[in-house]
Amino acid sequence: MIHAAAKNLAERSVLLVFLCTLIGAAAQVFFKFAAAALIHPTPIKIITNVPLLFGFVLYGVNTLLLVLALRKGQLSLLYPVISLTYVWVTVLSVMIFQESLNLFKLLGLTIVVAGVAVLGKGARA
Repeated sequence: MIHAAAKNLAERSVLLVFLCTLIGAAAQVFFKFAAAALIHPTPIKIITNVPLLFGFVLYGVNTLLLVLALRKGQLSLLYPVISLTYVWVTVLSVMIFQESLNLFKLLGLTIVVAGVAVLGKGARA
C-alpha cells in the first residue's frame, strides 16, 4: 500500500512537471511577443509591456509548480523532463511565428523526446 501511494505521488510529480513544460513554453512565446513590441525600448515601455509581464507571471507559476513537484518526485527524473519545454517552444514557434523546422531541428527534438522517454523507463525499473 505504501509503495502504491509513493508511486502515485511520483506519477503526479511527473504530470506536474509536464504541465510546467507547457507553461514555460507559453512564457517564452509571450517573451517573443514582448520583444517584438519593444522597437524603441525605454524603461517605461519595458515595465508596462503586458506580454512581458504575463511571461513573468507564467514563469512564476511555473516555478511554484516545479517546487511542488520536486517535493515528492525524484530530481534525477523530473528535471530532465523540463527539457520538453524546448520541444513545445519549437512547436509553438512554428505554429505562431511561422518559424522553419528543418531536418536538424526535427532530429534534435526527437533526441530530446527519446532521452526523456529513456529516463522515464529507467525510473520505473
